[in-house]
Amino acid sequence: MRRLIEHDAIEQRVSELGAELSEIYRGKDLTVVGVLTGCMLFMADLVRAIDVPHRIGVVHASSYRGRSTRPGELALDTQLLPDIRGRDVLIVDDIFDTGNTLSHLVEALQSAGPNSIRTAALLLKEGRAEVEMRPDFSGFTIPDVFVVGYGLDYNDDYRHLPFIGALDESEL
Repeated sequence: MRRLIEHDAIEQRVSELGAELSEIYRGKDLTVVGVLTGCMLFMADLVRAIDVPHRIGVVHASSYRGRSTRPGELALDTQLLPDIRGRDVLIVDDIFDTGNTLSHLVEALQSAGPNSIRTAALLLKEGRAEVEMRPDFSGFTIPDVFVVGYGLDYNDDYRHLPFIGALDESEL
């Protein structure tokens, strides 16, 4: 596995994002909504870096199943989402690949009556977007390679790694 982003760089960038988001959302009713399961490590670190009061919620969205390295049909479950009516919402995802997950999720949450919706992704993959939108906030831009670590997985493995690594074809 080739290491793309070391833990120290992730830690520094998440801290910077937290400071930026704190300024933007100061004095607002913020709800941070994480996209399970890949966002867990990023979201845990990010919500600790945001120094304004906020609620936390999660949704489950999945388009990669098992050993797949290309997205399939998106499954979305918002049952664990808290009430976001009249609140400013920040959706947090691990990676912006095709953009279909975030774009569908923004559309789905609009009907719940939030004051605003913005998006943040730890990783922005080059050359894969299939939608016009881009995350409002992102941590790192990466090439079009299959990545794991810091919450991202391959066949439900590698999430525990403290860095972002690219798997070689032989490892897939």
